[in-house]
Amino acid sequence: MSEGPKFRRRKEARPAEILNAALDVFSEKGFAAARLDEIAKRAGLSKGTLYLYYATKEELFSAVITQAIAPDLGRIRSEATAVVPFSVFVRAFLLQLATRARSGRIAPIAKMVIAESRTFPDLARHWHDQAVRPMLDFVAGEVEAAQGRGEVRPGDPFLYALQIVGPFILGILWTETFVPIGAESVEFERLVDQHVATLLAGLMGTEIAS
Repeated sequence: MSEGPKFRRRKEARPAEILNAALDVFSEKGFAAARLDEIAKRAGLSKGTLYLYYATKEELFSAVITQAIAPDLGRIRSEATAVVPFSVFVRAFLLQLATRARSGRIAPIAKMVIAESRTFPDLARHWHDQAVRPMLDFVAGEVEAAQGRGEVRPGDPFLYALQIVGPFILGILWTETFVPIGAESVEFERLVDQHVATLLAGLMGTEIAS
C-alpha cells in the first residue's frame, strides 16, 4: 500500500529532476558535448526512461528553456511590473536581473547558446523566442509607458531596452568566460548603481553636446 503513493510521487518528480540534471550538464559541458546518458544518470534514471519524456537532446533543451529558464525570467518581470516612476522601475528590474545572473544558471546557458548558435541555430531561436525577446519587449513596454508619462525622452523603446540590459549581457559573458581564467569578478550590484546613474542621465536628462 505504501509503495503506490511513493512510486507516484517519484514519477511526478521525474520531469523536474530531468530538467535540473539537464541544466547542470548543459551548463558544464555545452550542448554539443552534453550526453543524454549522463543527464539520465544525474537524474537517477536509465537512458530508456529518459527517452519516455524527451526523445532528443534538442527537445530536452527546449524544455529546459520553456520550463526552467523562462519562468525564472518571468519572475523578474512580475517583480518589477508596475513600479513607477521609471527611475525606480529601472533599478528594481536591474537588481532582479543581477540577482539571477549571480546566483542562477541563466548565465552559463546564455553563454552556451551564444557559443553554439551557428552550429545549432534552433537553440538560439528557441532562446530568443522564449527568453530574450519577451524580456526585451517587457522592458520596451515600460520605456514606452514612461515616454507617455513624459519621464523618458523620445526614441525607439526597443533600442532603449537593449541599452538597459546590454551591460549585463557583457557582465554575464565576462563572468562565464574570463573570471574562470583569473580575471577580476564583476560585482553586479555595483554595476547596477553605476549603470543606473549614467543610464538615467541619458534617458531622462538633457541632451549631451556633440
